[in-house]
Order: sequence, then structure tokens, then C-alpha cells
Amino acid sequence: MSQIRWSEACDRNRAPILAVLQRHLAARHRVLEIGSGTGQHAEHFAAALSHLQWQASDHPDHLPGIGARLQAAGLPNTPAPWPLQAELSPAAGLGPLPDAPLAFDAVFTANTLHIMSWAHVQALFAGLPAVMAEDAVLCVYGPFNAHGAYSSESNRQFDAWLKARDPASGIRDAEAVDALAAGVGLRLAEDVAMPANNRLRVWRRAG
Repeated sequence: MSQIRWSEACDRNRAPILAVLQRHLAARHRVLEIGSGTGQHAEHFAAALSHLQWQASDHPDHLPGIGARLQAAGLPNTPAPWPLQAELSPAAGLGPLPDAPLAFDAVFTANTLHIMSWAHVQALFAGLPAVMAEDAVLCVYGPFNAHGAYSSESNRQFDAWLKARDPASGIRDAEAVDALAAGVGLRLAEDVAMPANNRLRVWRRAG
């Protein structure tokens, strides 16, 4: 049985996400994707942005499916996916870090912050300096609240569903995430409204 998984949401959102990434990643070279999931974004974006090396990563359980998808695609700019996730101990950050050059000039993650606990979101941001180049950009796609308020009734319902499944999860306040980004030297460059009441927020690291 194939280990390749498929997400309808990834199929729907890949085109509007790509339109934003084409602007912000035009002059980039190496992208680290955190939480690659099914690998659909890695496959689509690496094919469309062939000047980039697209490094997928996720929990070890998801790597066989991601690897199978990328291998089937036969793209020259998608190396084998890495095991990488937000960790709380022994110190908050990203791990395990592989023995490879980690100066990525772009980091991308989609639909992850609301799945993690807030402590894991904090750990993800705490780990970014270890993997990012001095002038790197961070692109995060997903739902966000603004000043503690939901952007839509559907997001309110989605947040309730998330918390019923896992009380530690939930849609994050944009201002709280911005504060985490600022804490690791990232400043907001663009906040783009996306379909289905999502956002694509882009930060740039000050060199």
C-alpha cells in the first residue's frame, strides 16, 4: 500500500500561496519547510520555483509518505525530507538538527501553528535562529485572530473544533505571533489575506 497521503486543503490553497511565495522567494536559494505533512506543498512549490532547493521536514512518522511523493515527482531540487519538529526539552527549539549547512534564506510553514500547543509554537520560533541565514524570510500560512477576535464565524467554529480535539491547540493571535517573531529578530514585511479566512504572513530577518 502506498504511503503517500493527500490533503484536499493543500490542493485548494497551493495556488494562492504560490502567488505570494513567487514574490518573496524570487531571490532566495534554500527553503526549509517545517511541517511538510503530505508533501504536496513541497512538490508543487519546488516544481514551480525551480531555482530553489526545497527542504521538506516533519515528524519521522510522516517522512516515508513525503519521501515517496517527492521521489515519484523526480524533482532535482527536493532532497530527502528531514525529521524535524518543535521540541520543549532539553531546551525549547527545533530538533533534531541534522549535520548539514543550516543557513536557509527562507523558511515556510503552513497550517501548523494552530495544531501545536502554544509552548510548541514558542519552541518553533526559538529554534529559528539556528536554521536561518542573516537575511532570511519566514512565511507562515494559516488562520490568525486579530486582537483576540475571530476573523469569521467559520474560524470561530474551527477553533472550537480544534480545542475539542486538543485543548492545547487553537487559532493564534497575530499580535502574539508577531511578538515571538520580533523576539528572534524578525519584522513583519507583509500580511496577505488568503481564501477561506486564512492569512499568509511574511517576516524578514534583519541582517
